[in-house]
Amino acid sequence: MTAIEFGTPEHKALFCEDFLKSHDPFKPEEIRWPALDAAALERLKALPVWTEAVNTEYETGLKVKAFGEAEKDPQMSEAIALQGYEEERHFRLLELMTSHYGIPVTRRGEPSLPEPQWGFLGVGYAECFDSFFAFGIFALARRSGFFPAALTDVFEPILQEEARHILFFANWAEYRQQRTPLWARPAHTFNNGLAAAMQVVGRLKLAFAAGGGEDGDGVDDNFMMDAKKAFGEVSARSFIELCLAENERRLAPYDARLARPRLAPSAARLILRLLPAEKQLTAA
Repeated sequence: MTAIEFGTPEHKALFCEDFLKSHDPFKPEEIRWPALDAAALERLKALPVWTEAVNTEYETGLKVKAFGEAEKDPQMSEAIALQGYEEERHFRLLELMTSHYGIPVTRRGEPSLPEPQWGFLGVGYAECFDSFFAFGIFALARRSGFFPAALTDVFEPILQEEARHILFFANWAEYRQQRTPLWARPAHTFNNGLAAAMQVVGRLKLAFAAGGGEDGDGVDDNFMMDAKKAFGEVSARSFIELCLAENERRLAPYDARLARPRLAPSAARLILRLLPAEKQLTAA
């Protein structure tokens, strides 16, 4: 396979065409939602994410669509517009699912959209962080049977679609970095770093709220007990290793010459170096 230089027209053509040709044309309205028993339905309803997920996917679709319309390059505009469609499709799928299973969701008002490129930067870094950990959590839920296989199968294409999104974003960011003049790169790097840092802070706030925060209205204790019983004892090290493995697996089908997201995997590997080694059990 011939190597490719980042920032070249060939690089742009490769990451845009790879994104466009890997699109899955499924329609949320055609999904047949599986019947759930009472315990599985209760676990689904107890997940404290649905209001945030529905609103975030709706807002994400608007931001990506706005940047696709603002992008002057026809090839990149087409690919970004497709991502905007896919983000909006995630929103429709979640709306249909929560309605079908009677999960209450509180919708926020229409968002005030940021400058298009800044909005796309925020979306990209948010998805890079969220997807990395979602890959691991989804793998745990699938192998433990925490949710029925028929339900996790519905969400499998969505997880893989997120892998495509973060791959596209990583290459879009790399392309812009290489095309930025040397004199402008410090400001460019600062803006990217600020966008990434804001997403980290936002995720920490969400984690604090899910943990109870000051009001103590976070994740239901019964839900946490059910999750621990189903998943078993999962150490921080084994979970991070699973996230790394799943991240690599989900990105493996795409052209090896494309840049891979680095921020979340690099942070995960650093954390692994700081965590104590797990004790190995030996046979008597």
